[in-house]
Amino acid sequence: MAHSAAAPTGVQQASSPIVIDGVANESAWDAAQWHPLDQLMVGEMPTPADFSGRFKMLWDNDQLYLQVEIIDDVLIDTHPNPLRAYWDDDCLEIFIDADASGGDHLNSYNAFAYHIALDGNVVDIGPADNGAQEFVLLNDHATSRWTREDSAPYQMTWEVSFRVFPDTFHHNKPVAPLQLSAGQVLGFMLAYCDNDGSEEREHFVGSHAITPVDGDKNRGFIDASVFGQIKLLK
Repeated sequence: MAHSAAAPTGVQQASSPIVIDGVANESAWDAAQWHPLDQLMVGEMPTPADFSGRFKMLWDNDQLYLQVEIIDDVLIDTHPNPLRAYWDDDCLEIFIDADASGGDHLNSYNAFAYHIALDGNVVDIGPADNGAQEFVLLNDHATSRWTREDSAPYQMTWEVSFRVFPDTFHHNKPVAPLQLSAGQVLGFMLAYCDNDGSEEREHFVGSHAITPVDGDKNRGFIDASVFGQIKLLK
């Protein structure tokens, strides 16, 4: 995907409806480009057989759509409570900034970092009414399904649809999602948390490079300025 300093990456409008079933056999996907998940943010770079990934995007007036192909030799979901250490399970992470304004979103909904678990739960960090932070289920923001091949290299196909919310959203005072239109520019990044059986994830790999702060590249859940940008095209 495009780096935030580069021109936005174009995303085509879906020419027909997308069914979220993890199969990705709709002809509309043929018009979408593949983009790699190949930028390390946490841990060491995994071998391709351990983890590799790529993705496509589409949009319509109501939602954005992702098709993600993942090779992952071990699937881990050891935290049944979706609000506990969800980043240390295998999960897809979608970063979205409706107005591409960048900046801090750890203490606000200036942008979102949706962690989508293997069981479909969707979690982000949100601001509590007392000014603190809390983990929040946002399952009505995104729908996902995945399928997996039965033999090595165990390729997974995820399909995800997710709505785009403005920075006026709060989980205790919901607002309507935005309607999308051609020409719109949004901040966007995609990543995958990969755990092969440890207490913590071994790898965190994303869609584009992040300049480290004090050696730390895991900045997406804090600062939307590290996202790339997409532009919605007809």
